[in-house]
Amino acid sequence: MESKKLTAESAPVFQEGISLILTRWSALTAAVENEWGGRDSLGKANAICTDVFSFFTEARAEPLYIDDLENLLEEGLLSLNTLVEDGSIEEVAEKLMIMHEECLEGNYQSVEKLRTTNPPPVAHVRPSNDEDEDDDDEEDDSMSADIAANMMVDVPNSQSSLNPVSMLTDEPKQNQSAEAEDGWVVVSSRKNKGRRN
Repeated sequence: MESKKLTAESAPVFQEGISLILTRWSALTAAVENEWGGRDSLGKANAICTDVFSFFTEARAEPLYIDDLENLLEEGLLSLNTLVEDGSIEEVAEKLMIMHEECLEGNYQSVEKLRTTNPPPVAHVRPSNDEDEDDDDEEDDSMSADIAANMMVDVPNSQSSLNPVSMLTDEPKQNQSAEAEDGWVVVSSRKNKGRRN
């Protein structure tokens, strides 16, 4: 049985579809944005796209197995020092297999749908721990301070209606009379706070 191949028309559409799926994959985008794979993280992500396209277009005698694609995606993420255990590798592999089958039939609906929809927000992903990353800690600290300064935090809807002043229960009430004439405020030590001898 001879396997179907992508036509000259469907190959670039499928390649665009691969790129669209992978660029919306939160684990991959977080790894690239945070340079978990080093300075060439974007190049490594592009290599993953190329490897996936090659996986589908190489001439081979055996059929394509989703397990092989999942291994390829996992190896690609490991090259970016990213370990994913949320089931997204399997989900991405399944989407790619379905899109490949559709493109073989000349059906480009899934690619068109990806073109017209906005990418979902990035989820929380942690990098894998490697011991050889300790040599550039000073650079990482300055970069993490820059990243933290530019971060925006979404407040869950359940807390947005709360009065933020009422949430500060551990803070002592400001005593306006404690302010000196020159604008200075005397701050008591927190060392013995809550303990009386």
